[in-house]
Amino acid sequence: MSEEMNLKKLFSLDGKIVVMTGAAGGIGAALSKGMAGIGATMCNCDVSEKGLKALSDSIEAEGGKCSSYLLDVTKKESIDAAVDAIIKEHGRIDVLVNVAGINKREGLLDVTEETYERIMDINLRGVFLVSQAVGKHMIKARKGSVINIGSHNATAMLGGCSVYGATKSGVVALTRSMAVEWAEWGVRANAVSPGHILTPLTQVTWDHPTRGDYLRDRIAMRRPGEPEEILGLVVLLASDASSYMTGANYVVDGGCLCGGMPWDFDSAYRNYED
Repeated sequence: MSEEMNLKKLFSLDGKIVVMTGAAGGIGAALSKGMAGIGATMCNCDVSEKGLKALSDSIEAEGGKCSSYLLDVTKKESIDAAVDAIIKEHGRIDVLVNVAGINKREGLLDVTEETYERIMDINLRGVFLVSQAVGKHMIKARKGSVINIGSHNATAMLGGCSVYGATKSGVVALTRSMAVEWAEWGVRANAVSPGHILTPLTQVTWDHPTRGDYLRDRIAMRRPGEPEEILGLVVLLASDASSYMTGANYVVDGGCLCGGMPWDFDSAYRNYED
């Protein structure tokens, strides 16, 4: 077998049924298109019917396979209805990618109870309920991979992200619980924590007169990440190449947590060009 065929077999998503929440958002859409492009059958779930239609059109235009389901992660009846419909149509779920999430940037003392509950409901409770509904089918099948999207803010905080950071820390902890409890049935669970990613929702931060420079100074690569740069790790965790990987949180942050930009240091090779 050729090297190319070996790689394709190892990392292939051909025939895998992938359920993704928050699929119509910036990160979700990039992941869904990318996974469909290498063989996955995408079951895209979101509250935006318009967003799902645009995503479906884009995937199908490139020859990918997908179906769309309206799903509100804050409502158990909506989750159950979507999961039941997916099982009825496809017979199983091989991979779950929990992407749905929101944030509202404001000081801890400014957060209202309504805002707190809304962010918690979508970011943490939603992951819990969707994973419960899908996990039952994976356990019956004795296989599956759950991929939860965490955040840089699960480890290092920015001002004005208290509730968001708390939910993402909870998502990472919940991921470890899934890994421990479901391993005996062949179900794996991992978290992917993006750093500072450029999306339509974060563009305002990167364009801000002080916040954009603040972030660049703290990222070793001196730039925001693109949603597509998360794809490789998600594909790895969805594929059979990660068959012994579970219970971990993998960071994709351009070198932010490791220390960001270094201070001025002496090196004979600092300006080495030959």
